[in-house]
Amino acid sequence: MIATLLLTTVGLMVLFALTYLWARRINNYGIVDFVWAYSFTAVAWHYALAGHGWAARGLVIASLATIWSVRLGSHLYSRVMSHHPQEDSRYVQLREDWQANFAPKMFGFFQLQAVSVVILSAPLFFPARNAMPAFNAWELIGTTITVLALLGETLADGQLKAFVRHPHNKGKVCKVGLWRYSRHPNYFFEWCIWVGLGLFACGSAWGWIGLIAPAAILHLLLNVTGVPMAEASSLKSKGDAFRQYQQETNAFFPGPTRSSE
Repeated sequence: MIATLLLTTVGLMVLFALTYLWARRINNYGIVDFVWAYSFTAVAWHYALAGHGWAARGLVIASLATIWSVRLGSHLYSRVMSHHPQEDSRYVQLREDWQANFAPKMFGFFQLQAVSVVILSAPLFFPARNAMPAFNAWELIGTTITVLALLGETLADGQLKAFVRHPHNKGKVCKVGLWRYSRHPNYFFEWCIWVGLGLFACGSAWGWIGLIAPAAILHLLLNVTGVPMAEASSLKSKGDAFRQYQQETNAFFPGPTRSSE
């Protein structure tokens, strides 16, 4: 177990060191976002093959993680490269904040991404070591939630893209479909994916440790990189229209709309 985790950690640190060198070469540190997402695919299959558990269980959990990883990674790749060489505003801000000692701090930031993958991949680690030749209730529930959440996130993203593509909606706030019940349904379903993976892990010995992943993702989405940054950007671009949307619609968990009066 320790050897597998150590190998994973070292491999990820090398991967993100190389990613840092690539980012420095092209002068766009935003590429770390899609490398981070894609790296879960490699970790999931490494755990599945190295865990020596029941092959069907390893196949299911690795496949679920891969679907999420490839979908998110491809979305981020498209977003980052479509704006290249213009860098994501988060990294522009980091350049300003860290300008006195930028290179080592950014390298450290990239290495923290490697550590975060190891921590967040905990729900993938324990099931891969479970040799019991049958799926249990936790795994069935976790799989169901993960699949439904993947479908929900895909639907939310599709509704937003369709809204933005229509010229008549330029500058307007998307309130169609799932966006009528949550200001960030995509983030909500992203969290639900991790809830599903965490519950899947609970069917294996020590798998409850995997619940650290949905807890960490919820914190990040609500307090760090998710909702706060998206809300700030929307307020800047849409002003009072988005303020009204904030008064009428839940920020994260879906619910009925409210009167803005």
